[in-house]
Amino acid sequence: MAKDTKERILAAALDMFSQNGYAGTNIRELAAAVGLVKSSMYKHFESKEEIWNVLLDQMIAYYGERFGSAERLPPIPDTLEELVTMTMGMVSFTVHDENVVKTRKLLTIEQFRDDRARALATKHFLTGLTDIFAPIFSGMMDKGLLRRDDPAMLAFAYTAPISALIHLCDREPEKETEAIGRIEAFSRHFIAVYGEKKGSEGP
Repeated sequence: MAKDTKERILAAALDMFSQNGYAGTNIRELAAAVGLVKSSMYKHFESKEEIWNVLLDQMIAYYGERFGSAERLPPIPDTLEELVTMTMGMVSFTVHDENVVKTRKLLTIEQFRDDRARALATKHFLTGLTDIFAPIFSGMMDKGLLRRDDPAMLAFAYTAPISALIHLCDREPEKETEAIGRIEAFSRHFIAVYGEKKGSEGP
């Protein structure tokens, strides 16, 4: 029961932090959102700061398990078309998973206040994507699917526009279909430019 209560508190905290920010969320309102009084919250967490840090730990693990990371790379594609399919699957998860969307909004709000949020925002919006795609592209070069180039620079060139369009989905949800279509078009443009001819023919 205590574990369930802690999970409900963290879920409510994610909702409130992503909407109101850390400073705009108070313990009394957070407690009320899960049917508790303020004093009862301290049976589960010592402070709002502890809730914040445990929530970030939870979301780092959640994202890494479901999306991937430099330590949990997806399989290297065997064809150029598989790169498009993999990319669009990752984009769909990122855009549609409610916990990930809320975490992205939370980091966007808090990156200018909190050092940890700033570091996580940099990782999840920029460097982490490069760290995932650089070894993927290196592996695809070894398979003869992509022409030889600097994998890290290629990964940066590939992921930066995709990340920007994902943020557009957050800001203007009505443009989601357009943004996702542009991501797929960009992915196909990328393989037209960097793909080796034999890679486009499939296995």
